[in-house]
Amino acid sequence: MLSFSLPAHSQPQLLPEVLRHLKISLTLRRKLKKASDAILVNNHPVPWNTLIHPGDTVSINWPSDCTIEPHALPLTICYEDSSLLVIDKPAGLLVHPASGNHSELTLANAVIHHLKSETVAPSFHPVHRLDRNTSGLLLVAKNPYCQHLFSVSSDKNLRRSYLAVVTGIPSPPEGIIDAPIGRLAGSIIERSVQPDGQNAITHYKTLAVFPQHSLVELRLETGRTHQIRVHLSYIGHPIVGDDLYGGSRELISRQALHATRLQFIHPISGEPLDITSPLPEDIEFLINNLQNQ
Repeated sequence: MLSFSLPAHSQPQLLPEVLRHLKISLTLRRKLKKASDAILVNNHPVPWNTLIHPGDTVSINWPSDCTIEPHALPLTICYEDSSLLVIDKPAGLLVHPASGNHSELTLANAVIHHLKSETVAPSFHPVHRLDRNTSGLLLVAKNPYCQHLFSVSSDKNLRRSYLAVVTGIPSPPEGIIDAPIGRLAGSIIERSVQPDGQNAITHYKTLAVFPQHSLVELRLETGRTHQIRVHLSYIGHPIVGDDLYGGSRELISRQALHATRLQFIHPISGEPLDITSPLPEDIEFLINNLQNQ
């Protein structure tokens, strides 16, 4: 639920105008208009074109048409408030049910169960995605309004950092990979660098060097599918364990990629947030083995 009051110094406004000024999307405004008792003014349901006066309290119950079934799965929650969740996702877990396949349990099923236990209207709105075998921090909005605020804000409002173990030693040790990415012809999964692909920019910095591998920190400036994996393969340093893009699985059974840090301004409260996640055991084990080679 979102509750707010019209400032005392403001002029009376029709409810649709108030919602528009709050940056509530047209699609969501239409859903609110159709929903019964979705909007209360001073705790009473009101007609759509109600005039809102200074001091009036407007409360919005977000409509939910979620069809994802709730299931109790372990969740590591790093941050939570009435609008947002930050979850530390384990490797091997899908974020969302795949199209046409709702039998496999996913992070979405666990989030819906968690929200139902809080008596919150169940709704799953990931602000960004992680591949099945990428571990780490995932930001999830609890309602479509909060998700929309992230989508219309500057990309700099969400800073995503990752750690990866890669094959070889990048040269130079720090730089920017600016190479467009598109779907590989004939594949529904694989991506590649293509001249007519979507703009994609990744910043990288080498943190540690081993005899034949490196630990690299990465920051996304854009968020294309498989972006880090494609970009590192493109510069000749595929992620260890990422056999789709040229990495070997001899040392680890999945891509050694972990979303380690999220930095953003809360879209509703304006609070700056900085959330981190330590490397999981399998990547720590990999690094220890490489150090001892």
